[in-house]
Amino acid sequence: MSLATGASPARARGRRTAVLIVMGSMAGAALDCAREQPGAVPEAASARAPTIASEAPPPGSAPPGMVWIPGGEFSMGSEDPTRDPICGGNDPMPDTRPIHRVSVDGFWMDRTEVTNRQWEAFVRATGYLTIAERAPTRDEFPTAPPENLVAGSTVFTPTPGPVPLDNMYNWWRYQAGANWRHPEGPDSDLTGRDDHPVVQVAYPDAVAYATWAGRRLPTEAEFEFAARGGLDGKAYAWGDEFKPGGRFMANIYEGPFPIRDTGEDGFAGSAPVAQFPPNGYGLYDVAGNVWEWCSDWYRADYYAQLAAAGGVARNPQGPDTPWDPGAPTEPKRVHRGGSFLCTDQYCTRFRVGTRGKGEVSTGANHLGFRTVKSGT
Repeated sequence: MSLATGASPARARGRRTAVLIVMGSMAGAALDCAREQPGAVPEAASARAPTIASEAPPPGSAPPGMVWIPGGEFSMGSEDPTRDPICGGNDPMPDTRPIHRVSVDGFWMDRTEVTNRQWEAFVRATGYLTIAERAPTRDEFPTAPPENLVAGSTVFTPTPGPVPLDNMYNWWRYQAGANWRHPEGPDSDLTGRDDHPVVQVAYPDAVAYATWAGRRLPTEAEFEFAARGGLDGKAYAWGDEFKPGGRFMANIYEGPFPIRDTGEDGFAGSAPVAQFPPNGYGLYDVAGNVWEWCSDWYRADYYAQLAAAGGVARNPQGPDTPWDPGAPTEPKRVHRGGSFLCTDQYCTRFRVGTRGKGEVSTGANHLGFRTVKSGT
Protein backbone atom coordinates (compact mmCIF):
# COMPACT_ATOMS: atom_id res chain seq x y z
CA MET A 1 0.00 0.00 0.00
CA SER A 2 1.20 3.52 -0.67
CA LEU A 3 0.04 7.08 -0.70
CA ALA A 4 -0.47 6.77 -4.42
CA THR A 5 -2.83 3.81 -4.15
CA GLY A 6 -5.09 5.47 -1.67
CA ALA A 7 -3.66 4.20 1.61
CA SER A 8 -3.24 6.34 4.69
CA PRO A 9 -0.32 8.80 4.39
CA ALA A 10 1.32 6.79 7.17
CA ARG A 11 1.88 3.96 4.69
CA ALA A 12 3.59 6.10 2.06
CA ARG A 13 7.29 5.76 1.37
CA GLY A 14 9.72 8.66 1.54
CA ARG A 15 8.94 11.47 3.90
CA ARG A 16 5.46 10.16 4.71
CA THR A 17 6.47 6.70 5.93
CA ALA A 18 5.56 8.13 9.29
CA VAL A 19 4.51 5.11 11.31
CA LEU A 20 6.48 2.41 9.52
CA ILE A 21 9.86 4.00 10.06
CA VAL A 22 9.70 4.86 13.74
CA MET A 23 9.97 1.25 14.88
CA GLY A 24 13.60 1.78 15.79
CA SER A 25 12.68 4.61 18.13
CA MET A 26 10.02 2.82 20.11
CA ALA A 27 12.71 2.16 22.62
CA GLY A 28 12.41 1.77 26.31
CA ALA A 29 13.88 1.67 29.75
CA ALA A 30 14.21 -0.93 32.43
CA LEU A 31 11.69 0.45 34.90
CA ASP A 32 11.77 -2.15 37.63
CA CYS A 33 15.37 -3.07 38.13
CA ALA A 34 14.65 -4.76 41.43
CA ARG A 35 12.82 -7.62 39.78
CA GLU A 36 14.67 -10.75 38.77
CA GLN A 37 14.28 -12.22 35.33
CA PRO A 38 13.79 -15.97 35.32
CA GLY A 39 16.44 -17.71 33.27
CA ALA A 40 18.67 -14.66 32.93
CA VAL A 41 22.35 -15.46 32.55
CA PRO A 42 25.05 -13.13 33.94
CA GLU A 43 26.84 -11.22 31.20
CA ALA A 44 30.23 -12.60 30.28
CA ALA A 45 33.28 -10.42 30.77
CA SER A 46 33.08 -7.59 28.25
CA ALA A 47 35.74 -6.02 26.07
CA ARG A 48 35.59 -2.83 28.08
CA ALA A 49 38.68 -0.94 29.16
CA PRO A 50 38.84 2.20 31.32
CA THR A 51 37.91 5.58 29.92
CA ILE A 52 40.91 7.85 29.36
CA ALA A 53 39.56 11.40 29.45
CA SER A 54 41.55 14.27 27.99
CA GLU A 55 43.02 16.66 30.54
CA ALA A 56 43.28 19.55 28.11
CA PRO A 57 41.40 22.66 29.32
CA PRO A 58 38.42 24.07 27.43
CA PRO A 59 39.39 26.41 24.57
CA GLY A 60 37.93 29.55 26.08
CA SER A 61 34.59 30.43 27.62
CA ALA A 62 31.54 28.27 27.11
CA PRO A 63 29.07 29.37 24.43
CA PRO A 64 25.67 30.21 25.95
CA GLY A 65 23.83 27.13 27.17
CA MET A 66 26.70 24.73 26.46
CA VAL A 67 29.18 22.72 28.53
CA TRP A 68 32.64 21.41 27.70
CA ILE A 69 32.97 17.71 26.98
CA PRO A 70 36.68 16.91 27.32
CA GLY A 71 36.86 14.02 24.88
CA GLY A 72 39.10 11.04 25.22
CA GLU A 73 39.16 7.31 24.61
CA PHE A 74 36.42 4.97 25.82
CA SER A 75 34.69 1.65 25.23
CA MET A 76 31.56 2.22 23.15
CA GLY A 77 28.49 0.00 23.07
CA SER A 78 26.41 -2.11 25.43
CA GLU A 79 26.32 -5.62 26.78
CA ASP A 80 23.22 -7.72 26.10
CA PRO A 81 20.66 -6.44 28.63
CA THR A 82 18.61 -9.64 28.43
CA ARG A 83 21.50 -11.37 30.23
CA ASP A 84 21.53 -8.89 33.10
CA PRO A 85 19.69 -10.53 36.04
CA ILE A 86 19.18 -7.24 37.88
CA CYS A 87 18.17 -4.66 35.29
CA GLY A 88 17.68 -6.29 31.93
CA GLY A 89 15.13 -6.07 29.17
CA ASN A 90 13.43 -8.01 26.41
CA ASP A 91 15.66 -6.89 23.52
CA PRO A 92 19.20 -8.30 23.10
CA MET A 93 20.24 -5.26 21.00
CA PRO A 94 22.84 -6.91 18.76
CA ASP A 95 23.43 -3.56 16.99
CA THR A 96 25.15 -2.27 20.16
CA ARG A 97 27.95 -4.83 19.92
CA PRO A 98 30.76 -5.64 19.74
CA ILE A 99 31.98 -3.17 22.31
CA HIS A 100 34.88 -1.32 20.69
CA ARG A 101 37.38 1.41 21.51
CA VAL A 102 36.72 4.92 20.26
CA SER A 103 38.46 8.27 20.70
CA VAL A 104 36.73 11.63 20.33
CA ASP A 105 38.14 15.14 20.48
CA GLY A 106 36.76 17.62 23.00
CA PHE A 107 33.66 19.63 22.05
CA TRP A 108 30.92 21.87 23.41
CA MET A 109 27.44 20.42 23.86
CA ASP A 110 24.05 21.91 24.73
CA ARG A 111 23.19 21.34 28.37
CA THR A 112 19.64 20.42 27.37
CA GLU A 113 17.62 19.41 24.39
CA VAL A 114 16.62 22.33 22.14
CA THR A 115 13.40 23.76 23.56
CA ASN A 116 10.25 25.11 21.94
CA ARG A 117 11.33 28.59 23.03
CA GLN A 118 14.66 28.23 21.23
CA TRP A 119 13.10 26.69 18.14
CA GLU A 120 10.52 29.48 17.91
CA ALA A 121 13.32 32.05 17.90
CA PHE A 122 14.86 30.23 14.94
CA VAL A 123 11.54 30.14 13.08
CA ARG A 124 10.92 33.84 13.71
CA ALA A 125 14.38 34.70 12.41
CA THR A 126 14.24 32.50 9.30
CA GLY A 127 10.61 31.67 8.49
CA TYR A 128 11.59 28.00 8.38
CA LEU A 129 8.89 25.37 7.78
CA THR A 130 9.47 21.87 9.08
CA ILE A 131 8.82 18.82 6.93
CA ALA A 132 5.74 18.06 9.04
CA GLU A 133 4.32 21.48 8.08
CA ARG A 134 4.72 20.86 4.34
CA ALA A 135 2.05 18.90 2.53
CA PRO A 136 3.17 16.12 0.19
CA THR A 137 2.94 17.41 -3.37
CA ARG A 138 1.35 16.12 -6.53
CA ASP A 139 4.83 15.97 -8.09
CA GLU A 140 6.00 13.64 -5.33
CA PHE A 141 2.91 11.42 -5.46
CA PRO A 142 1.25 12.00 -8.85
CA THR A 143 -1.50 9.38 -8.38
CA ALA A 144 -2.33 10.09 -4.74
CA PRO A 145 -5.93 10.92 -3.83
CA PRO A 146 -6.22 14.58 -2.83
CA GLU A 147 -7.33 13.68 0.70
CA ASN A 148 -3.94 12.01 1.29
CA LEU A 149 -1.89 15.07 0.35
CA VAL A 150 -2.01 16.58 3.83
CA ALA A 151 0.74 17.79 6.11
CA GLY A 152 1.19 15.95 9.38
CA SER A 153 3.40 13.67 11.42
CA THR A 154 3.56 10.68 13.73
CA VAL A 155 1.78 10.68 17.09
CA PHE A 156 1.77 8.18 19.93
CA THR A 157 -1.79 7.19 20.84
CA PRO A 158 -2.55 5.22 24.02
CA THR A 159 -4.74 2.18 23.48
CA PRO A 160 -7.97 1.52 25.42
CA GLY A 161 -6.72 -1.84 26.64
CA PRO A 162 -3.92 -4.41 26.31
CA VAL A 163 -2.64 -5.04 22.79
CA PRO A 164 0.09 -7.25 21.31
CA LEU A 165 3.44 -5.47 21.57
CA ASP A 166 4.73 -6.86 18.29
CA ASN A 167 2.75 -4.38 16.19
CA MET A 168 3.53 -0.72 16.74
CA TYR A 169 0.59 0.31 14.56
CA ASN A 170 -1.48 -0.41 17.66
CA TRP A 171 -0.20 2.81 19.26
CA TRP A 172 1.24 5.00 16.48
CA ARG A 173 -0.76 6.92 13.90
CA TYR A 174 -0.17 9.48 11.19
CA GLN A 175 -1.97 12.61 12.37
CA ALA A 176 -2.89 15.37 9.92
CA GLY A 177 -1.92 18.73 11.38
CA ALA A 178 0.67 17.37 13.81
CA ASN A 179 3.86 19.47 13.84
CA TRP A 180 6.12 21.26 16.31
CA ARG A 181 3.42 23.82 17.13
CA HIS A 182 0.80 21.09 17.56
CA PRO A 183 2.76 18.04 18.80
CA GLU A 184 -0.23 15.71 19.17
CA GLY A 185 -2.31 17.20 16.33
CA PRO A 186 -4.33 20.35 15.61
CA ASP A 187 -6.18 20.21 18.94
CA SER A 188 -2.89 20.48 20.88
CA ASP A 189 -0.62 23.49 21.28
CA LEU A 190 2.45 24.73 23.18
CA THR A 191 0.66 26.41 26.08
CA GLY A 192 2.90 25.83 29.11
CA ARG A 193 5.50 24.02 27.00
CA ASP A 194 8.02 26.74 26.20
CA ASP A 195 10.70 24.85 28.09
CA HIS A 196 9.78 21.40 26.79
CA PRO A 197 11.98 19.93 24.06
CA VAL A 198 10.84 20.80 20.56
CA VAL A 199 9.50 17.67 18.86
CA GLN A 200 8.12 16.69 15.45
CA VAL A 201 11.42 17.70 13.86
CA ALA A 202 12.88 15.56 11.09
CA TYR A 203 16.62 15.24 10.52
CA PRO A 204 16.86 18.06 7.93
CA ASP A 205 14.92 20.32 10.32
CA ALA A 206 17.43 19.69 13.11
CA VAL A 207 20.34 20.30 10.74
CA ALA A 208 18.78 23.59 9.61
CA TYR A 209 18.55 24.82 13.20
CA ALA A 210 22.09 23.73 14.04
CA THR A 211 23.48 25.48 10.95
CA TRP A 212 21.60 28.69 11.80
CA ALA A 213 23.03 28.55 15.33
CA GLY A 214 26.59 28.02 14.06
CA ARG A 215 26.67 24.49 15.43
CA ARG A 216 26.06 20.91 14.26
CA LEU A 217 24.48 17.68 15.41
CA PRO A 218 26.61 15.32 17.52
CA THR A 219 28.08 12.16 16.11
CA GLU A 220 26.89 8.99 17.76
CA ALA A 221 30.31 8.53 19.39
CA GLU A 222 30.27 12.08 20.75
CA PHE A 223 26.78 11.57 22.16
CA GLU A 224 27.70 8.36 23.97
CA PHE A 225 30.96 9.75 25.38
CA ALA A 226 29.08 12.81 26.64
CA ALA A 227 26.14 10.81 27.99
CA ARG A 228 28.44 8.58 30.03
CA GLY A 229 29.54 11.68 31.92
CA GLY A 230 32.96 10.25 32.72
CA LEU A 231 31.67 6.94 34.13
CA ASP A 232 33.09 3.63 32.96
CA GLY A 233 30.79 0.96 31.54
CA LYS A 234 27.69 1.81 33.54
CA ALA A 235 24.18 0.82 32.49
CA TYR A 236 22.81 4.35 32.85
CA ALA A 237 24.12 7.87 32.52
CA TRP A 238 24.24 8.09 36.34
CA GLY A 239 25.46 4.58 37.26
CA ASP A 240 24.21 1.01 37.53
CA GLU A 241 21.32 1.51 39.96
CA PHE A 242 18.11 2.45 38.16
CA LYS A 243 16.54 4.43 41.03
CA PRO A 244 19.30 5.39 43.45
CA GLY A 245 17.74 6.10 46.82
CA GLY A 246 14.33 5.41 45.29
CA ARG A 247 14.58 8.48 43.06
CA PHE A 248 13.73 8.56 39.35
CA MET A 249 16.64 9.88 37.31
CA ALA A 250 14.92 10.29 33.94
CA ASN A 251 11.52 10.90 32.40
CA ILE A 252 10.28 7.53 31.19
CA TYR A 253 7.02 5.55 31.04
CA GLU A 254 5.35 4.09 34.12
CA GLY A 255 2.20 2.04 33.99
CA PRO A 256 0.84 -0.53 31.53
CA PHE A 257 2.25 0.16 28.05
CA PRO A 258 0.76 1.48 25.80
CA ILE A 259 -2.41 2.09 27.81
CA ARG A 260 -1.55 4.71 30.40
CA ASP A 261 1.54 6.54 31.59
CA THR A 262 0.89 7.06 35.30
CA GLY A 263 3.52 9.81 35.54
CA GLU A 264 5.07 8.29 38.65
CA ASP A 265 8.34 10.08 37.80
CA GLY A 266 6.44 13.40 37.84
CA PHE A 267 5.57 13.61 34.16
CA ALA A 268 3.23 11.85 31.75
CA GLY A 269 4.52 12.68 28.29
CA SER A 270 7.41 15.07 27.76
CA ALA A 271 8.83 17.13 30.61
CA PRO A 272 10.41 20.57 30.70
CA VAL A 273 14.16 20.20 30.26
CA ALA A 274 16.45 19.86 33.28
CA GLN A 275 13.92 18.38 35.70
CA PHE A 276 16.21 15.51 36.71
CA PRO A 277 19.82 15.59 37.96
CA PRO A 278 22.54 16.23 35.36
CA ASN A 279 25.19 13.66 34.56
CA GLY A 280 28.86 14.04 35.40
CA TYR A 281 29.45 16.54 32.60
CA GLY A 282 26.48 18.72 33.51
CA LEU A 283 24.19 17.44 30.76
CA TYR A 284 20.47 17.03 31.35
CA ASP A 285 18.10 14.47 29.82
CA VAL A 286 20.69 12.41 27.94
CA ALA A 287 18.40 9.52 28.94
CA GLY A 288 14.64 9.71 28.58
CA ASN A 289 12.37 12.66 27.77
CA VAL A 290 12.83 12.69 23.98
CA TRP A 291 15.01 10.84 21.49
CA GLU A 292 17.77 12.95 19.93
CA TRP A 293 19.07 12.99 16.36
CA CYS A 294 22.73 12.21 15.73
CA SER A 295 24.56 12.89 12.47
CA ASP A 296 25.55 9.28 11.71
CA TRP A 297 23.79 7.08 9.21
CA TYR A 298 22.38 4.04 10.99
CA ARG A 299 23.80 0.63 10.09
CA ALA A 300 22.96 -2.39 12.20
CA ASP A 301 26.44 -3.83 11.52
CA TYR A 302 28.49 -0.65 11.95
CA TYR A 303 30.03 -1.63 15.27
CA ALA A 304 31.15 -4.91 13.74
CA GLN A 305 32.79 -2.94 10.93
CA LEU A 306 34.69 -0.75 13.39
CA ALA A 307 35.77 -3.71 15.49
CA ALA A 308 36.98 -5.58 12.40
CA ALA A 309 39.14 -2.59 11.43
CA GLY A 310 41.03 -3.02 14.70
CA GLY A 311 42.67 -0.43 16.91
CA VAL A 312 40.93 2.70 18.18
CA ALA A 313 38.39 4.45 15.95
CA ARG A 314 39.26 8.14 16.06
CA ASN A 315 36.34 10.57 15.75
CA PRO A 316 34.15 8.10 13.81
CA GLN A 317 31.58 9.86 11.64
CA GLY A 318 29.36 6.85 11.02
CA PRO A 319 29.09 4.56 7.99
CA ASP A 320 29.02 5.79 4.42
CA THR A 321 25.59 4.29 3.77
CA PRO A 322 22.58 3.39 5.93
CA TRP A 323 21.24 -0.12 6.43
CA ASP A 324 18.47 -1.38 8.66
CA PRO A 325 17.69 -5.04 7.94
CA GLY A 326 14.09 -4.46 9.01
CA ALA A 327 13.62 -1.70 6.39
CA PRO A 328 16.59 -1.91 4.02
CA THR A 329 15.36 0.74 1.57
CA GLU A 330 14.72 3.45 4.17
CA PRO A 331 17.54 5.98 4.77
CA LYS A 332 17.89 6.20 8.56
CA ARG A 333 20.01 8.21 10.97
CA VAL A 334 20.89 7.32 14.53
CA HIS A 335 18.73 8.37 17.48
CA ARG A 336 20.17 8.37 20.99
CA GLY A 337 18.96 8.70 24.57
CA GLY A 338 15.50 7.13 24.67
CA SER A 339 12.27 8.98 25.44
CA PHE A 340 9.29 9.34 27.74
CA LEU A 341 7.94 6.16 26.13
CA CYS A 342 10.75 3.98 27.48
CA THR A 343 9.45 0.95 29.35
CA ASP A 344 10.79 -2.46 30.27
CA GLN A 345 7.58 -3.91 28.85
CA TYR A 346 8.79 -3.08 25.33
CA CYS A 347 12.55 -2.48 25.20
CA THR A 348 15.39 -0.85 27.09
CA ARG A 349 17.21 1.49 24.74
CA PHE A 350 17.60 4.40 27.11
CA ARG A 351 20.54 2.52 28.61
CA VAL A 352 23.57 4.66 27.92
CA GLY A 353 25.32 2.46 25.32
CA THR A 354 22.27 1.66 23.22
CA ARG A 355 20.95 2.96 19.90
CA GLY A 356 17.78 4.07 18.15
CA LYS A 357 17.13 4.90 14.51
CA GLY A 358 14.71 6.84 12.35
CA GLU A 359 14.00 7.65 8.70
CA VAL A 360 15.50 11.03 7.98
CA SER A 361 12.34 12.87 6.96
CA THR A 362 10.10 11.65 9.74
CA GLY A 363 9.41 13.36 13.05
CA ALA A 364 7.41 12.15 16.02
CA ASN A 365 6.09 13.60 19.27
CA HIS A 366 8.90 11.92 21.23
CA LEU A 367 11.81 13.00 18.99
CA GLY A 368 13.99 16.12 19.34
CA PHE A 369 17.70 17.01 19.33
CA ARG A 370 20.54 19.03 20.85
CA THR A 371 23.56 20.61 19.19
CA VAL A 372 27.32 20.57 19.59
CA LYS A 373 30.20 22.83 18.58
CA SER A 374 33.73 21.65 17.84
CA GLY A 375 36.37 22.77 20.26
CA THR A 376 38.75 24.12 17.66
